[in-house]
Amino acid sequence: MIDSRIIKFFRKHHVLTIATSVNNNPWCANCFYVYLEEENSLVFTSGGDTRHGQEFELNNIVAGTVVLETMILGKIRGIQFQGIVSEPIGESLSKAKRAYLLRFPCCSLNGYQVMVSKTYKYKDD
Repeated sequence: MIDSRIIKFFRKHHVLTIATSVNNNPWCANCFYVYLEEENSLVFTSGGDTRHGQEFELNNIVAGTVVLETMILGKIRGIQFQGIVSEPIGESLSKAKRAYLLRFPCCSLNGYQVMVSKTYKYKDD
């Protein structure tokens, strides 16, 4: 079971940093996301022409962070996670798109793939 503080933190924020690695060459990208609690998944978009989008195809195991920005040293909070990225299909894709567009109604999904990171390890610092 996921700690309720982690769920609350994921819901409160909307930008994640996702890290990929191929041939021992790491890369990070920032993406808007929405958290699907029932699936324990982070939904975000990626273009096939982006480096991280191409690297998901070669190695779908990722790491990432969601962080609270603050200038107060003692208030720095964040979640570090590991996950497996995939492109949802069928009803999972429909649900992911609905949730993403509800959270970000100004975004267009044209030309972008909806991706899901099934998260399986967390650390709350």
